[in-house]
Amino acid sequence: MSKHQPVGPVEATKVPRFAGLGTFARLPQIDAVPDYDIAVLGVPFDGGTSFRPGARFGPAAVREASRLLRPGYHVELDVTPVEAVQVVDAGDVACTPYDIGKAVEQIEEQALPLLAKDKRVIAIGGDHTIALPMLRAVNKIHGPVALLHFDAHLDTWDTYFDEPITHGTMFRRAFEEGLLIEDKSMHVGIRGPVYDQDDFLRDHEFGFQIIRSTDIDDIGVQAAIQKVRERLGDTPVYLSVDIDVLDPAFAPGTGTPEMGGLHSRELLRLLRGLNGINIVGADVVEVAPAYDHADITSLAAATVVFDMMGLMVNSGNLRTTRDEQVLEGATA
Repeated sequence: MSKHQPVGPVEATKVPRFAGLGTFARLPQIDAVPDYDIAVLGVPFDGGTSFRPGARFGPAAVREASRLLRPGYHVELDVTPVEAVQVVDAGDVACTPYDIGKAVEQIEEQALPLLAKDKRVIAIGGDHTIALPMLRAVNKIHGPVALLHFDAHLDTWDTYFDEPITHGTMFRRAFEEGLLIEDKSMHVGIRGPVYDQDDFLRDHEFGFQIIRSTDIDDIGVQAAIQKVRERLGDTPVYLSVDIDVLDPAFAPGTGTPEMGGLHSRELLRLLRGLNGINIVGADVVEVAPAYDHADITSLAAATVVFDMMGLMVNSGNLRTTRDEQVLEGATA
């Protein structure tokens, strides 16, 4: 845990937001500070994509869109994450674009050193395949976790063209490997057609509960938040947001868009309703900027990352330690 005064982003009142560092929200690079609490890590891999490719360009696009953020005080979460803890940009994972298995190993190997009991990583994909190596790394620090998965798709299928690790199969692999707490994990935002009517039966066998997009139409956002909170409790949570959980009107730049998705405001309300949940790792994936217009999808993803920062700080596991260290320094 960092014991130093956090170094924040470049001040927009001194250097315009369209200038300066190209890091996420113009935060310092990881090697520019002595220690950190939250690292934003780019994972530019899309070799597991089954339809439209291009998510390998997601990290760069989300960083560029994050220039629009004012990453100071988060009104809804009542926190200024970049002042409460040290947040850094850890750059990009270097992984092969030609071999899924090798890339997954490389992602885990490079993410693991960034994690600790009191350090968090927010990964920016890349396609959703990257969630598997991130979950493997998180498990080595925290053990099995509850998966809170925002997506249009279940991502618990078995194989695609005999390939066991893709962006639609990684959560079945995670379940089989014992990475998930099966009676706590859940999907939110599921919709669209499936390959077989038994897909949902198999998904239930893996321990998932589902809140479909149409369920939110019926019960409302607040009731959905309550269901999620009751399901998760105080369990360590890995939060995975596929940007295609949003309707294509709000996130056109993605590989497998599905009609009838969440509005941007609904997604943000759902995330902010998780305030206090013990989030130990997170990712935002499937931003494919070539299909975007005016950075709509990239800005949505950047905003979600900022929300994740606030949620991690408000979990208490980072902020409490920081406050204790400041008190220790004042009384030393």
